Amino acid sequence: MVDVRRVKLPGVGVLHTFVTDDGGKVGVISHRSGHSDLITFADAEDGAARKVSLRLDEDEAHTLAELLGGTKITESLSGLDQIPGLSIDWFHVDYDDHIAGQPLGNMTARGLPGVTVVAVVRGESANPAPDEDFKVFPGDTLVVAGAPEKVAKAFLFYRTGEFKAKAESVDAPPGN
Repeated sequence: MVDVRRVKLPGVGVLHTFVTDDGGKVGVISHRSGHSDLITFADAEDGAARKVSLRLDEDEAHTLAELLGGTKITESLSGLDQIPGLSIDWFHVDYDDHIAGQPLGNMTARGLPGVTVVAVVRGESANPAPDEDFKVFPGDTLVVAGAPEKVAKAFLFYRTGEFKAKAESVDAPPGN
């Protein structure tokens, strides 16, 4: 099975990449506008990296997927994004995030039921259904599922250690 990496590109869409058996890299940028960019990277014999990019509209992307035999997979994945009340999102762990260096824990025990970490992606491998004691490191990506507002709260917790954003203090004007 091919290990596909997914990276959200804020304001753009989503990038999916994988490495082929011969060391080439293939990527697809799925833009919010509906078109896709098919990208390939390969090292040439002279040591230089070569990149080829091809822009496809939505119909062309579906045609290519059908030609490659991926229609069922594509329909299944796109169907997940359309389930009302379900959000599946990725949280990239940075060095200054609260969760960095900590065990994953249990969000229900922390007072946030209905959200779960489906997998932790570390390097080129995924750790599906990690236990509460799974230690999270900078560079990991947490795949989180739940109601959109609960996923957002979980991300805030992973970032800050709290479920509510701290209100910024405003100095009262003199005489009040």
